[in-house]
Amino acid sequence: MNEERLDTRSVHCPYCNMPFELLVDASQGSHETWEDCPYCCSPIQLRIVVSPIDGELEDVLVGRDDEVL
Repeated sequence: MNEERLDTRSVHCPYCNMPFELLVDASQGSHETWEDCPYCCSPIQLRIVVSPIDGELEDVLVGRDDEVL
């Protein structure tokens, strides 16, 4: 993990709609991962989008476990 490339994003759980802060490591490039909601513990699918040009975090897409992101 590269601490210089950590970014915090505010997201909402797609199940309970509670907001929470998500810590994202942009040094991994664009990728998909899973996190559990800190409130309802449901599995959240995350698509992390990082610019291939400058390596900056562009977007974080959040979805339910049965959605295709």
